[in-house]
Amino acid sequence: MNSNFVKSLFDSTAGNAALILRVPTGLILAAHGAQKLFGWFGGYGLEGTGQWMASIGLAPGYLMALMAGSAEFFGGLALALGLLTRPAALVSAFTMLVAMFSVHIGNGLFMSNNGYEYALTLAVVSLALTLQGGGRFALDNLIAQKLNR
Repeated sequence: MNSNFVKSLFDSTAGNAALILRVPTGLILAAHGAQKLFGWFGGYGLEGTGQWMASIGLAPGYLMALMAGSAEFFGGLALALGLLTRPAALVSAFTMLVAMFSVHIGNGLFMSNNGYEYALTLAVVSLALTLQGGGRFALDNLIAQKLNR
């Protein structure tokens, strides 16, 4: 494996601030993914979410629900742990951009009108984590140390 690739994937000089961004964002994403995948926290599960996604033109709905739910749930857990932070953050950012432009953009900025402000915030935080990595307190650091030996 190319050592430069490994270094860029796992290393981070973000310090402590990344932890403050990663954990709440990751838990929020994971909770939203759990709604889609498992029907937890008042969600509709894969079947219901898939039907809704198909109804707004994201077809096949079940597959789209599975992909969005998995990106949010597993990506969110990975962010909270600081595990493969950059790829998890990139996938999360992409998922939020799809949500923004397929569901929320026509409703304006504010959440009170089902607008895009929340998805935008999650996308921006995820993009920041994509660039800076998981920070000092991320599992990525342990992996990088083992791989660099």
